[in-house]
Amino acid sequence: MKFQLPPETAEVVALRAEVLARPLPAHVAIIMDGNGRWAEERGEPRLFGHREGSNSVRATTRFARRLGIKYLTLYAFSAQNWNRPIDEVLGLMQLLVEYLDLERDEIMDEEIVLQAIGELDRMPPPVLDRLNAMKEMSKNNPGMKLTLALSYGGREELVRAARLIAEDVKAGRLAIDDVSEDAMRARLWTSQIPDPDVVIRTSGEVRLSNFLLYQSAYAEIVAAEAAWPDFRERELLLAVREFQGRERRFGQTSAQLRVAKGAAAGVQAKAAT
Repeated sequence: MKFQLPPETAEVVALRAEVLARPLPAHVAIIMDGNGRWAEERGEPRLFGHREGSNSVRATTRFARRLGIKYLTLYAFSAQNWNRPIDEVLGLMQLLVEYLDLERDEIMDEEIVLQAIGELDRMPPPVLDRLNAMKEMSKNNPGMKLTLALSYGGREELVRAARLIAEDVKAGRLAIDDVSEDAMRARLWTSQIPDPDVVIRTSGEVRLSNFLLYQSAYAEIVAAEAAWPDFRERELLLAVREFQGRERRFGQTSAQLRVAKGAAAGVQAKAAT
């Protein structure tokens, strides 16, 4: 059965208009937290929360694409999640299989590119086979880039990149003096996508939990109070609006930014005359 979006409310319509009136973040990354606690609060098993959370994945992907977000990265399964009870891990893998099966047509119809980052060789064959097929099928789509972080860990990613650099230096393919940020970035799993502008974490928590550690150096971090199963367009719009209200200085002062903005406005005005 195809997933149906909930009806719009007046609040959502007004929020969307407000958000669309200002520059959008190009890359939104989300730490999808709170599935288990959400289920336990309702007297349900943790897997019930994960299943409801899969609906939030579907909804948020649609909302982000329609809003005009170019890159959406979802922390779906961490390298540390393998340590959870085996029944929960198996249930999560089955939900991934179901998601990839059910969303195939939607991803193609919406012209989304599906990508994945992490230690993908650890994923079970039913997941990996479908994932690879979806990546190949959607790779030439012109729309939003949806990246699933699976068996992903930021520290693990950095260790892998350091090993690759060491191997290249040892083999003479890379000089020591050429070890740089660009060299590191080229060896990250995320080498083909820009750094996130905003990292949203649901369920009111404020920590990265080993997610995009290198890439989030200058990302704005927004804590959404809603648990992931309750995350819908309203919550996404509120998080983006909060991001839009932040001043991103990248090491500069507010005064420097005002001068730079004034200069840019002057150039635009002169070009228009």
